[in-house]
Amino acid sequence: MEVSSISSNAYSQVRHTTEGLTETLSAEDMVVQSMADASPVKWHLGHTTWFFETFILQKFASDYRRFNDTFPFIFNSYYESVGERHPRPRRGVLTRPSMQQVMDYRRYVDEHMMAVLDRASPELMSLVTVGLHHEMQHQELLLTDVLHLFSQNPLLPAVMEAPHREAQMAGASLKWTLNEGGVVSVGAEASGFSYDCEGPLHTVLLHPFRLANRLTTNGEWQEFMADGGYKTPLYWLSDGWDYCQRNSWFAPLYWQQKDGGWFQFGLDGLQPINQHAPVCHVSFYEADAFARWAGKRLPREHELEVCVQDEVVFGNLLEERCWRPQAATGANENLAQLYGDVWEWTQSAYSPYPKFSPEQGALGEYNGKFMANQFVLKGGSCITPKAQMRSSYRNFFYPHQRWQFMGLRLAEDI
Repeated sequence: MEVSSISSNAYSQVRHTTEGLTETLSAEDMVVQSMADASPVKWHLGHTTWFFETFILQKFASDYRRFNDTFPFIFNSYYESVGERHPRPRRGVLTRPSMQQVMDYRRYVDEHMMAVLDRASPELMSLVTVGLHHEMQHQELLLTDVLHLFSQNPLLPAVMEAPHREAQMAGASLKWTLNEGGVVSVGAEASGFSYDCEGPLHTVLLHPFRLANRLTTNGEWQEFMADGGYKTPLYWLSDGWDYCQRNSWFAPLYWQQKDGGWFQFGLDGLQPINQHAPVCHVSFYEADAFARWAGKRLPREHELEVCVQDEVVFGNLLEERCWRPQAATGANENLAQLYGDVWEWTQSAYSPYPKFSPEQGALGEYNGKFMANQFVLKGGSCITPKAQMRSSYRNFFYPHQRWQFMGLRLAEDI
C-alpha cells in the first residue's frame, strides 16, 4: 500500500477487514485475555483506533475532540512518550468500556478520518499509511490471540468455518536450491512504504548457500520427535533446552495426541495433522534444534531476502481464507512458499542496519527500541495480509515465543 494510493475506500477496506475477522465471535470472546503476550479482541479494536486518533486526528483536525478522555490510558500499547497506560498483562480485566462503546469509538474516529483524508498533505498521507499497516499487523495479532484463547477452552471451538478439505496428497519432495551468494543489496528502497527497521538499503556479503525448496513439514517434525528431538540436549541451545524442560515441551504448540494419532488445533478447530503441510507454532529454540538434528541450519535473513527480491508477492496469505498452512505441491527445485503459510525463523538477530535512523517523535518507538534479544522472521503466514508483504519486511519475536504462525525452512553452507 503506497502513500499515493490511499483513498477513503482504501482506509475503509482495511478497517472493515479488521471487523470482519470478528464476525463469528461473541462479546464474551472479545474481552478475555489468555496470556500476557496476547491481547483481547476488544483491545485490538480500540488500540488500532487510538492510533489514528492520537497520531493523526489530534494533529491534523483542529476541531477534533477525543471520543473519551480515558481511552488513551486504556488503548496505548507501549508508547512511553505519549503517556501512561494500563498494564499489558491486565488488559483482560477491562470489562469496561463495553464492546458497543468500542465500536462507537471506531465509528466516531472513522467519520473524522474521512474528513481529514480530503486534506491530502504528504505528511498526513504518510502517517495514514503507517496507521493502515499498523492495523493490518493487528489483524494478524487478533487472529493469533483468539486462537490461543480458544485453545484454552476444553470444547476446542473453531474460530472460523473450515474450508472444504480434500484427502491428503503427496507434497513436494525435499530438494535444494543453490545460490552463489556474493555482494548483494538488501533492505528497503527509499521509494515505497517500509518501516524504519527495514532500511537503509545497504550491501552484505553472502557466501554460497543452499535453501530447501519448501518449508519443513509436520511429517518431518514427527520424525524429529520420534528420534528423541525433545529429549536430546545436544540439539539444543542452552537457554532453549532450559526453556523446553521448564515448560515440558514435547511437540509444537496446539498439537494433541488423540485416538492413537496426532491432531492440531487451529482457527478451524481440531483437525488431524496433515503430514505434508508446514510445521507451525514452533519457537526459535525448537526450529534451531530441528535444524541441528537434520544436520542443517536456519537461514540468515538476507539469504531469504535475496531469493524473493524479484518475486511477486503470492502465496497462502490472509486473503485466501485457508486459516492453516498448506502443503507445497510439485516436485521441482524451484523455491516454493516464499510468502505465506508460516513465518520463517532465521538465525539473524533483530538488530539495526548500518546507518539505521529511527522515525522521529513517538513513532520512533515502533520498532527500534525492540532491537535486543529477538530474532528475525521472514515471509508472512496464512493470516498475514498481502499488502503487508515485501522482500525487506522484518518480523521479530523472542526465541521462546510460538503462538504466532511460526515455522522454518532449512539451509546449508556449501
